[in-house]
Amino acid sequence: MSVPVWKQPEIICWSQILAESFKQLLGKELIDPLSTPEQLAKDLFYAPFALVSHGTQADPILNYGNQKALQLWSTSWEELIQTPSRLTAEPVNRATRAAALEQVAKQGYIDNYQGVRISRTGQRFLIKTTTIWNLHDDSGQKCGQAATFSDWKWL
Repeated sequence: MSVPVWKQPEIICWSQILAESFKQLLGKELIDPLSTPEQLAKDLFYAPFALVSHGTQADPILNYGNQKALQLWSTSWEELIQTPSRLTAEPVNRATRAAALEQVAKQGYIDNYQGVRISRTGQRFLIKTTTIWNLHDDSGQKCGQAATFSDWKWL
């Protein structure tokens, strides 16, 4: 039997980066901080909000999506972590998405993004009141960007 995604050591570590970067930039908690690193990883993975992130490649690849994100994008963990993050939006919406990510890169975060996304099966949905932020590791090196939202509408 395979280890659940959230129990993998690299995901436990990444969950801490997600939560710590959020707290440093926004001055508030992403989720209850009073837990062990493993519990934090589990809580984020099963949270009632969507949470996704990508790395720093030239064409960034998704490297995390919690259960809610996997459901919304109709994908498996294995498929998600091979997906360029730009493919979460249709071609017509990619320029707006890219502009928002560029704004985040410059100012650290935005907390009022909205845009249309598309699932692996072609289902479109509008994400609202989305927070997007830069991710930094323990040494302060930029290691990606993340987004979270709890408000979406199927189109």
